[in-house]
Amino acid sequence: MTRKIFPSAGDAAAASAPIPLWQQLAAVAQGLQMILAGQSGNAAIAAVPVRLRPGVQALLFQVLRQLGRAQALRKQLAPKAPPAKVDALLCTALALAWDPAQAPYEPFTLVNQTVEAAKRAGLQRQTGFMNACLRRFLRERDALVAATDKDTLARFNHPQWWVDRVKQDHPKDWQRILAANNAQAPMSLRINKQKTTPAQYQKALAAMDIDSQLFGQDGVQLAQAQPVQVLPGFAEGVVSVQDGAAMLAAPLLLQGLDMGQPLQVLDACAAPGGKTAHLLEFAGAASPMQVTALEVDAERSTRIHDTLQRTGLQAHAKVLVADAGKPQQWWQQANGGQQFDAILLDAPCTASGIVRRHPDVRWLRRESDVAQLAAIQSHILDALWPLLKNGGRMLYCTCSVFKAEGDEQVQAFLARNTQAQLLPSPGHLIPGIAAQGDVLPDNGAGDHDGFFYALFQKNA
Repeated sequence: MTRKIFPSAGDAAAASAPIPLWQQLAAVAQGLQMILAGQSGNAAIAAVPVRLRPGVQALLFQVLRQLGRAQALRKQLAPKAPPAKVDALLCTALALAWDPAQAPYEPFTLVNQTVEAAKRAGLQRQTGFMNACLRRFLRERDALVAATDKDTLARFNHPQWWVDRVKQDHPKDWQRILAANNAQAPMSLRINKQKTTPAQYQKALAAMDIDSQLFGQDGVQLAQAQPVQVLPGFAEGVVSVQDGAAMLAAPLLLQGLDMGQPLQVLDACAAPGGKTAHLLEFAGAASPMQVTALEVDAERSTRIHDTLQRTGLQAHAKVLVADAGKPQQWWQQANGGQQFDAILLDAPCTASGIVRRHPDVRWLRRESDVAQLAAIQSHILDALWPLLKNGGRMLYCTCSVFKAEGDEQVQAFLARNTQAQLLPSPGHLIPGIAAQGDVLPDNGAGDHDGFFYALFQKNA
């Protein structure tokens, strides 16, 4: 008897023709192989047939969260690495089966179906080897797991360099951060208070038997993730999907400003447009504030348009495909060459704070990426600073827990810009830990992504 916890999504035809587990496992292993070869998780999922995607994505994410343990176990079973396709199948099975309490199916079922996937994939010559490895795993699981407990990769499911950096940057909280990365993120919603209130929206969810809790100023967190299509008012812009940490951007930048004035606001690196929409929602329907949203990637910029159209805010925003680090190419078009009242810079970063939502990131990043991205952040900060009016505000943020992209970046910026004053800001937000001080209330549910915020004011 199997214990299936990942429901297969799909239409009536799919429901009448259940997807064999071996087929899902084969697709998961293919996705894993693509990621280990350097392709993104999004690309890996896109390569999966539509009918298989929901189940495969759920299983692939679980594999990625336990990949370090799986790789350590595979080395115990087969010290010499097998061919990449075989290795991906073995690691898929081991990641899903090593801990019976978390296994989506009974371990013996996972083993049987993985061997079946190998047979169906034309790996007959390797089937005996895989069967032997996995049968030994079932017999000696406790001893094999114990043998890997001292392995950093197995214990924390992050590359060694990543563990070392988090430990150095956050000596008190490093294990909490790594553990949070291996958990599934909740689905958090930002309520558009121009159209309803969080309490009213919670009642609408309850009427549909969807459990939730309120948090922060505008947030509702679901007990269980739901397709956006079933969320009441989603298509009409009543609600948007956004993590609790990301919801702090708009109030941090705009609180205390006169929303009755025709403020000019720049949202740099704006795709997919969630923060752009929140800025306009926060300002209110009567505000003459205008937002310029920049995105260097033309394809990603279409998502900003989609977000603004869904929320009905397109009249108050201008979307430009442009490089935030090269204002000479777009400043005149964006604002007639005039300085901005406020700038939001959600800078390109390692995404080390959103690993629980994108579990492929830890396996794709290299240690050298940190310094390279920090250099890009520094360049964009310096490029945008002259575009800010005296007395204006710039909010610098990254979805990173690495101090090179947070505290260290800020200190370096302040050292080279005497006009810049650091205002009260959350700094590094650690999952499960409330923001320090009285800057803004943190995610009341205590379940937010890792993030960094620094708010600057430009003095004359």
